Amino acid sequence: MKTTVMRVERFNAAHRLYRKDWSDEQNRKVFGLCANPNYHGHNYKLTVKVTGEIDAETGYVIDLGWLSNLVNNEVLEKFDHQNLNLDTKEFSNLNPTAENIAGVIYDLLRPHLDKKFDLQILLAETDRNIVQFPA
Repeated sequence: MKTTVMRVERFNAAHRLYRKDWSDEQNRKVFGLCANPNYHGHNYKLTVKVTGEIDAETGYVIDLGWLSNLVNNEVLEKFDHQNLNLDTKEFSNLNPTAENIAGVIYDLLRPHLDKKFDLQILLAETDRNIVQFPA
């Protein structure tokens, strides 16, 4: 029987939503305050969901300690206390929307998980704005 386990982590990061090929006016029109040229920050809540069969020997779907280390090495060390636009290669040419951040996190973690597992990322930018990837 398939079961989902979740690891919750938190990281803090700054970003600015804008497109380099748009004027400041167009960026403000589309992204509002999030296009502030001085950036702004969030306290992100990241939930990594792994779904799979419970292993008969261990009773685990996946070792959550191992998953925690993976998230730390592949995500937190890259993004925590960073300006996503300026300090990360992943967002040097990708608008760091919550949707894109969740997709990038998925892409960073997926290669490290056995194909037998389903992976889903929940990223809360605020208590009211949460993204799920993939849908």
